[in-house]
Order: sequence, then structure tokens, then C-alpha cells
Amino acid sequence: MLISNLETAPGHRIVAHLGIAQGSTVRAKHVGRDFLSGLKNIVGGELKAYTELMQEAREEAVNRMAEEARTMGANAVLNLRFVTTSITAGAAEILAYGSAVTVEKA
Repeated sequence: MLISNLETAPGHRIVAHLGIAQGSTVRAKHVGRDFLSGLKNIVGGELKAYTELMQEAREEAVNRMAEEARTMGANAVLNLRFVTTSITAGAAEILAYGSAVTVEKA
């Protein structure tokens, strides 16, 4: 599955646009990590536990989006975008979406 944030795929021709494919996941903070991250806020620096959490969430959302695109008959998703929404205190949704298309080599 070709996935790109570009509107076109260099070297490929779009044969069909099948609609919007999307995938999401809702993740919550780990209480222990949250406490340690709170301490890190005092001294500054990267909150690595949250960086890892967000990376895992993005990967899961993209995988779910790609699976939806496959069920639509697509072999590519173009114009990939991400949206993050706070669901409740300590939990956030990551949504990945893009145009499900069929492409062929140009």
C-alpha cells in the first residue's frame, strides 16, 4: 500500500478515486508515566514516554486507515493528514485520513 502526504504519487497515474479512508485510535496516559512526566516538566526536556505514546498511536491510526483503504479496493492513500482531539482528561484520539485511490505506474 502506497501511503503519501503528497496529492499525487510521482511515477504513478491515479486511475480511480474511491473516497476518504480513515483510521483512528484513542490512547490514555499511564499514571506512572504521567507522574514522572510531571516531574520532567519542572526541569524541562523531552517527555519521551509521551513521544513514544504518540508515535505508537500514529502508527496504529495509519495501519487502520490503510486497512480501510484496502477494503475499498485502493492500492494507495494520498494526501495523508493527522488530527488529534482531546477526548477526556488524560485521553486523546489520533485520526489519520486521506484519499483512497487506485494508481498504476505511469
